[in-house]
Amino acid sequence: MSGAEEAAGVGRIFAVRTTMGRELDVALVIARRAEELIAKGEDPGISSIVIPPNVRGYVFFEVEKLASLYRLASEVKYVKASRPVKVSPEELEKLIMPKPVVESISVGDVVEIIRGPFRGMKAQVTGIDRNKNMLTVNILEAAFAIPISIPSDYVKQVKKGE
Repeated sequence: MSGAEEAAGVGRIFAVRTTMGRELDVALVIARRAEELIAKGEDPGISSIVIPPNVRGYVFFEVEKLASLYRLASEVKYVKASRPVKVSPEELEKLIMPKPVVESISVGDVVEIIRGPFRGMKAQVTGIDRNKNMLTVNILEAAFAIPISIPSDYVKQVKKGE
């Protein structure tokens, strides 16, 4: 651990690979084991457990010693990989706080509409209002171009514009 991490009181962060959809089960089993150690007067060595909402198949642990994570995660039914993966705090922050879709889209990009009445259609972005988080698009499958305003979280980017 670096001097800055020790001064800030930050442990090392590790990702444990799990069966997809069973992240909460793994976190609860390991948390229960840690509580049992605390009840016995031992230090489990885990400071926090994080399950990011958009990350499937991984549970993140902040630990003082990797050995304590090995001990708590051993023989848990849904833990897949035998070795936890070290993750930097910056990487975990990106997973927890993803940037808005409107930040990555620019005029001319092709997007797929994933919500609303035009779901499943592809469209080209003709305008962006970043303050209101809205996009103006032209449906590519339409016979003629009619500009439509939709929220940016109703689309996913398919292709970058030229």
